[in-house]
Amino acid sequence: MNPDYYQTHPRDYFEKTFSVDPAPFLDPFQQHLPRGAKILDVGCGSGRDLLWLKKRGFDVVGLERSAGLADLARQHSGCDVLIGDFETFDFAALDMDAVLMSGSLVHLPHAKLPAVLARILSACGHNSQTLHRPSSNMQKYAYISIKEGLATKGLADGRLFYLWEKKTMQPVLEGLGLNILEIRRSVSALRPDDVWLAFIAAF
Repeated sequence: MNPDYYQTHPRDYFEKTFSVDPAPFLDPFQQHLPRGAKILDVGCGSGRDLLWLKKRGFDVVGLERSAGLADLARQHSGCDVLIGDFETFDFAALDMDAVLMSGSLVHLPHAKLPAVLARILSACGHNSQTLHRPSSNMQKYAYISIKEGLATKGLADGRLFYLWEKKTMQPVLEGLGLNILEIRRSVSALRPDDVWLAFIAAF
């Protein structure tokens, strides 16, 4: 795997992804959210989704590990973008209504994903160890998309993707106390041989 692909090729990644219309997957998600909800876009990449959500009246903040991508995302979305690694970032210091993880967990080994996801959900006050709901009375939401398949898939650029099936991902989410509202399956706009599995959940 090339873990630094997004660090070393931010402009290439931006140009490949920013023009893709996110409406097919973001519209179903945003329909569940209250007006003006505070959303954390984890692994916001090019800032494409930040801009789309901002235009619809949401209060959106990005988190991105690649400083180059974070800079591009700020420039093109006009949103705040934090720089941090989701394996170490202090999500519990935030106060969000929803978290968007659109393809951001695809490079995580299967065994690591549950713990990292639990960390991210703490941005909404979620305590996965006791399955406590957030202290606020307002329901919180999460969007998680991963690539469908078995084991792993590598690309020529050095990236390694960890693949999931519905029957293996669903128990992980439910084990963290998430109530799955929708499960969607779609073909990638960039690679027709890739299929995305998306989960919209509440807690």
